[in-house]
Amino acid sequence: MCNAMDVVLGTRSAVGFTREQVVKAEDTMKPVVGFAKTAKIRAASPPLISQEKVYENRIEYYEYLVSDEKYPVVVIEDTDYPNTVGAFWGELNVAVHKGLKIRGTVTNGLLRDLGMLDSGYQVIAGGVGPSHGYVHITSLDVSVNIFGLEVNPGDLIHADQHGAMTVDKKYFEALPDALRLVTAREKPILSAARSSEFNIEKLKKAFEDSKKIT
Repeated sequence: MCNAMDVVLGTRSAVGFTREQVVKAEDTMKPVVGFAKTAKIRAASPPLISQEKVYENRIEYYEYLVSDEKYPVVVIEDTDYPNTVGAFWGELNVAVHKGLKIRGTVTNGLLRDLGMLDSGYQVIAGGVGPSHGYVHITSLDVSVNIFGLEVNPGDLIHADQHGAMTVDKKYFEALPDALRLVTAREKPILSAARSSEFNIEKLKKAFEDSKKIT
């Protein structure tokens, strides 16, 4: 996907994607693709509001997720980062979000309950931890930063085991052709490299053949 965006932009880029390693809940799932529903959380210290208000905020969060956006992907910034201590994502929240038809999650926060999570829901997270700490929601529908990637509500996001990236809406129509072009240009190089007769001359020819593909 990042290679395809380079084609669309006509140049390479060092922005628009996450810049740190991630962990994932599911090993074999397809990428998570959809439109961002954003929130912020923290867990290092108790909330400065009543437990009743914490509960109300949680319900408001769930209502926000199902309010209007088709193909929602939850993107949550843990503002304790880089010293994250509490996992918002575990057996309960994975089950709830899957039941609400959310397409997946991207977060710089923690994941837990490995081996107990419902299959078919992907969480791309910053790490794994044992506790939820004092985790609570602090804001909804705001700009968030996930490992250097700025995400705004409604942004198209693509995430997998490598990390996440966003795509500006003005590039939507150009992206499918760019993906096909990237695949086509790589094909002669990969075919040559995997041949039993591969050598430096065949590599040079493969690169020349690749450059001719438009």
